[in-house]
Amino acid sequence: MVLITLIGEAQARSGNRFYYMGPQAECKECKLKTVCFNLEAGRQYEITGVRDAVHDCALNEDKVRVVEVEKKPILSTIPKKSAMEGSVITFTQSECERLGCEYWAYCHPIGIKDGDKLKVEYVMDDVNCPVGNEIILSKLL
Repeated sequence: MVLITLIGEAQARSGNRFYYMGPQAECKECKLKTVCFNLEAGRQYEITGVRDAVHDCALNEDKVRVVEVEKKPILSTIPKKSAMEGSVITFTQSECERLGCEYWAYCHPIGIKDGDKLKVEYVMDDVNCPVGNEIILSKLL
């Protein structure tokens, strides 16, 4: 299924990526808001196609263009026992507070929160966790 949304003309290029941060107050009365609000807040998307349709936008100074987008997987660590490609997991963020750890960003990924249901798209590498957690780097969708 193709996802459609609107994005500023200057950013409307195939291959460009963006994070959808959620609905804006200025959009409340817009007749096209359902086209913009159909994405998941906090998730990254890649533009896979640019359509010819152009619209006015109260939020952007210029026009917005209709684009096709694809949700991008999130790189995250998950418990080894959950690391089976194709399985659906309930995400629980690591309680580790070692900010200097090279894996910290993977253990605390942007765009997902505790309780989110995610599909394990691809299992990557074992992580040598400095506090001994048995975790593996994975792509989640």
